[in-house]
Amino acid sequence: MARFHRLRVAAVDRLTDDSVALTLAVPPDLREEYRYAPGQHLALRRTVDGEEIRRTYSICSPAPDGEGPSTLRVGVRLVEGGAFSTYALKEINLGDELEVMTPAGRFTLQPAPGQYAAIVGGSGITPVLSIVSTLLAREPRARFCLIRSDRTAASTMFLEEVADLKDRYPDRFQLVTVLSREEQQAGLPSGRLDQERLTGLLPALLPVGQVDGWFLCGPYGLVEGAERTLRGLGVPRSRIHEEIFHVDASPAPAGAATAPAHSTVTARLDGRGGTWPVQDGESLLDTVLRNRPDAPYACKGGVCGTCRAFLVSGEVRMDRNFALEAEETEAGYVLACQSHPVTERVELDFDR
Repeated sequence: MARFHRLRVAAVDRLTDDSVALTLAVPPDLREEYRYAPGQHLALRRTVDGEEIRRTYSICSPAPDGEGPSTLRVGVRLVEGGAFSTYALKEINLGDELEVMTPAGRFTLQPAPGQYAAIVGGSGITPVLSIVSTLLAREPRARFCLIRSDRTAASTMFLEEVADLKDRYPDRFQLVTVLSREEQQAGLPSGRLDQERLTGLLPALLPVGQVDGWFLCGPYGLVEGAERTLRGLGVPRSRIHEEIFHVDASPAPAGAATAPAHSTVTARLDGRGGTWPVQDGESLLDTVLRNRPDAPYACKGGVCGTCRAFLVSGEVRMDRNFALEAEETEAGYVLACQSHPVTERVELDFDR
């Protein structure tokens, strides 16, 4: 089960004018709980005027061997009007304590021999930095191609860390940088990495069909366009892994099934179960949270996947899903934050 603990801020490093990296100290008795796979994220929580705010940030540091980590490092980019990112950039100081959930997420890669590649935009570099640095350090038979898109050089997060990887693994790490609003002295011309451009670029960089895993991370438009490009180039869906950092709010799908007049949800969580009535219009997660405040969630936007649960019985309608892979939904998993009952009785298992 995901749990929150208070962790001390050990470092605050300014990356760009609008982003920072926060290093959190993990005491010895919690290191096993905070053991993470490269690519996972942390949910940070704070309460403002009685309202709880949670935001999810990816771990950027390589995953340690052996014991759990003594520190955790996450990247935070300022979102206009963002309640937590503004706080992170302007108020968090060395020595402060933050409420931090144990690691979660399935946008991961366990080190193995092979050729891998990533297409990232902006802060989408954060989890991929953990993935590639862990992979190259642990697996000498692995190669990685990173294609990253940023607005300008000054807005590029983790510029030095990526350059260090290029210096350390010159034969196994390929870096391609595209700036959308600034010309480079060398390399590709400026412009967006849209589907048309990627279709011409990718086959010129590497043997697309021989890549063992593609990792797409960043804004919705970039990830969606990159996936369409790869599918058009014949890459099987099973080799494509995605994580979207932000999508605009969207209405429920047209023609979606309506909820029954009276419905209940039975949920199993941390070994205990309960059954509660679903109020009109609320998600199954909100129903569970009214009765079990310890139910796991972070974004409530269908993006992070923290609230994933197994649908034991009944039917639900998911408003949207940007977190679960096709094989997960086919296996019966749903996002509780986006699920609404279609049948009178629904049963979820958060423990599976």
